[in-house]
Amino acid sequence: MAVDAIDRHILNILRKDGRAPVSEIARAVGLSAAPCARRIERMEREGVIRGYTAVIEDSQAGMLQAFIEIRLLGATDSDEIQGIAESIPEMEESHSIAGTSDALLKLRVRDVKHLQQVINAVRRTGKVEGTKTFIIMNTWTRATEQAVTP
Repeated sequence: MAVDAIDRHILNILRKDGRAPVSEIARAVGLSAAPCARRIERMEREGVIRGYTAVIEDSQAGMLQAFIEIRLLGATDSDEIQGIAESIPEMEESHSIAGTSDALLKLRVRDVKHLQQVINAVRRTGKVEGTKTFIIMNTWTRATEQAVTP
């Protein structure tokens, strides 16, 4: 699917506010509501827009976020990494990466004790040679253009 400049503008607006009314989006991109809605529906149908989500203030929800770098034993492929990631309910994102580690997982847990339990479970998968953990202190994202403190 071809994504043009208007589609990219629509996507940028939706990144900042997935609940933005079509009428506001249309006005911002210079379209009337009906063609704007058709563009959004097309991007949803064709998988450019995969879904909508809420931005949660983790500290208010009693949650903690962390990244875990994983080094796997021997040769690995993305399917193995995905299999490990999918076995972890606390995993939010999984990335195959280049460098000394094989994967970077983003986790959301209740507290440090829960994080340790998840790390132990990851290490017990059998293919994991080592891990390195980073607790997220605060986050800034371009999508929300605001600091979010977990």
